[in-house]
Amino acid sequence: DRDVALVEMTGARVHFDQITTARALPALERAKSNGFDVTAGVSVHHLTLNELDVGDYRTFFKLTPPLRSEEDRLSVVEALRTGLIDLLCSMHTPQDEESKRLPFEEAAPGAVGLETLLPAALRLYHAGALDLPALFRALALNPARRLGLEAGTLRAGAPADLVLFDPDAPFRLDRWTMQSKSKNTPYDGALLQGRVLGTWVGGRRIHGEA
Repeated sequence: DRDVALVEMTGARVHFDQITTARALPALERAKSNGFDVTAGVSVHHLTLNELDVGDYRTFFKLTPPLRSEEDRLSVVEALRTGLIDLLCSMHTPQDEESKRLPFEEAAPGAVGLETLLPAALRLYHAGALDLPALFRALALNPARRLGLEAGTLRAGAPADLVLFDPDAPFRLDRWTMQSKSKNTPYDGALLQGRVLGTWVGGRRIHGEA
C-alpha cells in the first residue's frame, strides 16, 4: 500500500518482485487500473507450496518471503492466470549445506530454483490452474518485455532462444543429481513432470543431443 501510494504520487516505473499474499493484490490492481507503469512477480515456490509444506521445519522450505497459507497461494495463482501478476521467477537463492544444516530459526533462507523452475511450474499446468500459454507469458514473454529485451518470442528476426521439453515426462527429483553446487531444493524427493530435452541460445544448441 505504501509503495503503490508512492507510485501514485511520483508516477515512477516500478516492479514488485515478490507478491505472495492475497492482501497485496487490491493495491496492485488499483495501481494497474489507474494506468501506472507497474508490474509484479511471484516465485514458483510460492505458487506451488504453502506453509504446511514446512512440516517438521525442514530448512529447505525456509524462504524469503516465507511460504504462505493455501488461501494466499490460490489467490496469487489466480492473479498470475488473469495477468494481474505478470512474471513467474525461479527465486534461485542457493545456500551452502552448512547454512541449511541448522535449526530452522538459525538457517539461511533460500532455495535453488533454476533446474526445478520448469517442472515445478508445470505442476500448475497439470493441476489445471494455468495453461501453457499463460506459463509462457509469465516465464518468458513478460520478463523480456519488462526489461526491454528482444527475447521471449518466436517472431521472425528474434533471437532463437528455445527450450524443447516433454511436459508429461515423470521423474522423482533427487537433489544429489542436480548440476548446481548447492542442493537446497524444497522439491527433493518430489514426483514431478516435465523433462527438458534441449535448449538453444541464439540458434546454437547448448544442451541435449544433436
